[in-house]
Amino acid sequence: MLENKVGMIFGVANKRSIAWACAAACAEQGAKQAFTYQSDRLRENVEELAATLPDSLVVPCDVMDQVTVDRAFDAVARKYGKLDFLIHSIAFAPKEALEGEFVTTTREAFRTALEVSAFSLTQVALAASPLMTDGGSIVTMSYYGAEKVVSNYNVMGVAKAALEASTRYLAADLGKNNIRVNAISAGPINTLSARGVKNMGSLLGYVAEKSPLKRNVTADEVGKTAMFLVSDLSSGITGETIYVDCGYNIMGI
Repeated sequence: MLENKVGMIFGVANKRSIAWACAAACAEQGAKQAFTYQSDRLRENVEELAATLPDSLVVPCDVMDQVTVDRAFDAVARKYGKLDFLIHSIAFAPKEALEGEFVTTTREAFRTALEVSAFSLTQVALAASPLMTDGGSIVTMSYYGAEKVVSNYNVMGVAKAALEASTRYLAADLGKNNIRVNAISAGPINTLSARGVKNMGSLLGYVAEKSPLKRNVTADEVGKTAMFLVSDLSSGITGETIYVDCGYNIMGI
């Protein structure tokens, strides 16, 4: 399904990352993929995982440093000559901003969360689009906290709201080039980044109890949805936020 397709994956930290589940699902369908890592602390993990896939590439990229972003896309262009899809699964806010009350968010925490978690989608879409000469698909990762208040999610909820709005505006801008942009709103998953949110364990239990399927979603399920969105099976879908949360978002009282 993805034979002769080239993807670029942002956000792999370890084998439990949503980004890795997405990459694995795409690799099963024949895609070649490039991976980025933000710091040397993560480099070894990313290189070990990427080495299990054929013809992969690993490059450093810190979205707060435009030079590294430009170099990462240059490396993809040199190796593959094109790009067919991009999966954006990066977010960050200072730990102290992910507990207590949102009203105490500092200016610096707000700026950091919005720049890394939301603006970076526009940043990488701009860099990717010239390489998507035959059209393409960009997928980002959101969460229910973008539209409803989730305790302790705080500034990240605001950042995800900006991310979902960015998805729609980017879809409108890039559609003329046959580039689609969509978001996946995944249910809570016990990943490395999710553990930064206070009381994540309680949240997982609550969602599993209240969702129609009476369980939490898995990273593999999110990965399969991403694979669908980067494939031609979803050729008529753009600007959407797709919920993959065992139905939790439909529930009221």
